[in-house]
Amino acid sequence: MPRGVPNAKKDESALRFTSFHVPLALNPKHVGSTYMKSDSQTLWSRNAIRAHRSRLALDETGSSTPTETRRGSKVIVIHPGSRFLRIGRASDVTPLTIPNVIARKHAPPIPDTVYVEGISRPREDRKRSTPSTTASNGDEYAVNVASDDPFDAKVAAITVSLRDRMRFYKLRVTPDAARIATSFNEQFKPEVIPEANDPYHVDWIHSSDEPYHVGEKALRLANPEEMGYVVRWPIYGGNFNTRDYPSTQVIYNDIETIFREALKQKGVEPNTYKDYSVVLVIPDYYDRLYVEALVRILLVDMGFKQFCAQQESLAATYGAGISNACVVDMGAVKTSIACVDDGLVIADTRMVLSMGGNDITEFLHVLLEKISFPYRDLNLARSYDWHVMEDLKARICTLAEGDVALNLYDFYVRRPGKPTEKYGLRAYDEIILAPMCLFEPRVIEFDHKRTGMRFLTRAPDMAEEMVEQSSDKFTERYTQAMLISTQHLFPVLAPAVSLEHAPPIATPTLQTPVTEGQSSAVTPQVPSAATTTPVTPAGEEPPTTANDAKDEDVEMTDVTAPATESAAPSTSGADEEKTSDVQTKDATSPTSTEKGDNADKDASAGGDVPIEIIDVDDSDTKTTTPAVVAPQPAQHPQAAPPPMIPIAYRAFNLDVSFEASKLPLDVAIFNSARAAGGDEKIRKYLQAVLVVGGTALVPGMAHALESRLQAIATPLVPNMEKVQIIPPPKDVDPRVLVWKGAAVLGKMDGVADLWVTPADWELFGMRALKERCFFL
Repeated sequence: MPRGVPNAKKDESALRFTSFHVPLALNPKHVGSTYMKSDSQTLWSRNAIRAHRSRLALDETGSSTPTETRRGSKVIVIHPGSRFLRIGRASDVTPLTIPNVIARKHAPPIPDTVYVEGISRPREDRKRSTPSTTASNGDEYAVNVASDDPFDAKVAAITVSLRDRMRFYKLRVTPDAARIATSFNEQFKPEVIPEANDPYHVDWIHSSDEPYHVGEKALRLANPEEMGYVVRWPIYGGNFNTRDYPSTQVIYNDIETIFREALKQKGVEPNTYKDYSVVLVIPDYYDRLYVEALVRILLVDMGFKQFCAQQESLAATYGAGISNACVVDMGAVKTSIACVDDGLVIADTRMVLSMGGNDITEFLHVLLEKISFPYRDLNLARSYDWHVMEDLKARICTLAEGDVALNLYDFYVRRPGKPTEKYGLRAYDEIILAPMCLFEPRVIEFDHKRTGMRFLTRAPDMAEEMVEQSSDKFTERYTQAMLISTQHLFPVLAPAVSLEHAPPIATPTLQTPVTEGQSSAVTPQVPSAATTTPVTPAGEEPPTTANDAKDEDVEMTDVTAPATESAAPSTSGADEEKTSDVQTKDATSPTSTEKGDNADKDASAGGDVPIEIIDVDDSDTKTTTPAVVAPQPAQHPQAAPPPMIPIAYRAFNLDVSFEASKLPLDVAIFNSARAAGGDEKIRKYLQAVLVVGGTALVPGMAHALESRLQAIATPLVPNMEKVQIIPPPKDVDPRVLVWKGAAVLGKMDGVADLWVTPADWELFGMRALKERCFFL
């Protein structure tokens, strides 16, 4: 080898033909570093320290002179709802409540106002006919249906439940009440009230050049279509109203306009937004895009100083001054249920029912039409006619069986360009049948309600997905309470059996494929309960595709329920049981016993086994005989059912949240408490049921819930004591209880750790909410 040439070293890196530098091994002393292991090293803590130092510097120089203000006077609390927006300073006693509606000038042609019917309607030839509910065989509580109209059968089924409760409380039934009420209403002529004698005269707006009107002004437009305005409600059921809007940006613009106009009424001008913080009340079961859009409106478009978000159930417990409760928020469009444990919403207990006060209003209108409602020209698409029914509902509807009587009611109709008219009305059980639709939702058309609704989608944020490492989006989209409520709709697969141990005829009893008709192996035959249910045959793997495992939202399209009453054990029976169920405090009632037969062992087994009391109504598969109870003695000797297939495969063809939204209110509350844990948790939350929202004002609501929940829980939960409905605090309107709870949070010292600034939002996005608000 030539002199001066160093010895060639062995190339151990196998990178002879590259200039890539192999990094050195990690320094072992860095392994024990405390970097990012304490709260003081987070960005939030550094920002708080920096803000504190800047305040101290300003105080020392004297350039900042603190002024004495009421605690919470610089905090705005916003609670948007489907019908009303409640907004105000945290220091206010009550919020400003305005209708969450906007009328905006629109270029011709003006789109027509479309009212989506959420309640079943009778046939045209049966709209004003007297329902045949006359007693037979001397039994005053009997209900006879002499019509083949499906609507009459549904109403008769609810009437059977009412008559059973009246029988239990020993209340008499007025014979021929419907015919007496109809004859009175048909002959009634309205009384004209002069304008000078009407203290509640409405000052209608007949002409206007304003670009928009918000709140009450939008509802006082005499004829919006002729004036060139389109009236829209931007929020529907805890999300954006995509049915009435052509694009999401128009929704955002309208919401911002409503916020600005409401704040102007509170004396908060746009140039002072930078000095105010915002507490935003969001739904328990929220849509990420909905929250993200509202935050962007508040922080970016309107320029508020900082904000924090709080869920409705947690705010309700703050307002009521309790730490543990099962919160039932009954709004206009939806009813949300969630259990709160020591200031934390238990995520798996959240449920949303697609029914509320609007359904009671519409059902009351349909029932009154059956007995010849004297105001013949009522159209629920018009704002003033809707107000007539809302006022009538607030004054006459009740859930107390003792209030059912053939009484005389009056109401006023105020229409633009016409004098006020006073009408008289006689009604009997219509006043209690209307709110009973919450417990007997067979008359509600859930598929019609989501007609035209679109799911909002956005481009995925890859950085956000990588940081969050959310591997199972299914658990975020559907809660355990929803899965318990819809478990009877999932296909069940047989366990794998080896060839050596395979029986000669491998036909599982509980897993007979159902394609047409009703399988006798699943539940006994019920007359006229035909189905067309695609259920995965036993032993076959479900058809999984690439779309099944995608992290995508479920499309809001018209979907036929993949399973009906016939596809689940005793679902048809439970449906018919609910019809004739008294469901009172008497735990030994026949229906309660029937409900407990199949579900007693399920409840004792714990969290994930379905209780067979679920009532998912489907108008296409419902029997027309209301008081039929399906026999179920064959259910007891059955062997243990085979294990369910994994969640990721079970939900490939089922919108769980939509199917769970069809449950009766009492069943949904019980399933929500059951999702919290074992029997101890069920007893804990059923003894602290907090009912808030406008629909909670229906007289008798507390007792109606107590008696029905008691009938469900007593046979299923060991040592179950009395179910208790917690009333709101004295002199507090349940409609504003959630807002007041959020205002309490806005005035607490601990809220300083929850604020998210525009800089934080720009840097982190939705991750800022997850890191600052531990309950999101």
